[in-house]
Amino acid sequence: MPTQAKAAVIDEITERFQSSSAAVLTEYRGLTVAQLTQLRRSLGEGSSYAVVKNTLTKRAAEQVGHADLAPLLTGPTAIAFIEGDPVNAAKAIRDFARTNPLLVVKGGVVEGRTVGAAEVTALADVEPREVLLAKLAGAMKGNLTKAAGLFQAPLSQVARLAAALQEKRESTEGSPDPSADTAAADTPGDTAAADTTTTADAADAAAGTD
Repeated sequence: MPTQAKAAVIDEITERFQSSSAAVLTEYRGLTVAQLTQLRRSLGEGSSYAVVKNTLTKRAAEQVGHADLAPLLTGPTAIAFIEGDPVNAAKAIRDFARTNPLLVVKGGVVEGRTVGAAEVTALADVEPREVLLAKLAGAMKGNLTKAAGLFQAPLSQVARLAAALQEKRESTEGSPDPSADTAAADTPGDTAAADTTTTADAADAAAGTD
């Protein structure tokens, strides 16, 4: 491949690393074109799945600060560049691999962090953001002892739960209740109680307890 063409490929891979929420490196040996097309479609709109040259990908990875991907870039390699929620893409890859065991996940980059194959698999087990929000919305009672479950949940799930809880709070603060000031003045302990209930409900949701 001419030097100019190689530079163009490196630039393209570099851009994909920078613009994607996740990049999952896989070995695709033995899979048919039809199977690869099926996988590509399952990743969601805007995502891509392409065979890459290891030497050029190593150079692109170095440019975006992921030189530690080099050990994964051996043998036939294809990369799923993900747009949108990495969890949904990880689930799609996991489900595809279950019916097509020739697909082997090597590892990748998730939200700027290099991860191994085990972490990609674990990511697929995290509940979708929408489910966590639904659990928060449906939680009607809780207590502080359930907070222990929050610390036992996967770190990625805790992070998603925290983000969901923050958005929920911001949404609530953006639509103030005209009677809120009066209620606050009459019952100064209500605010602390509300925060305690919200914390307990969030812990309940992360722990998956009733």
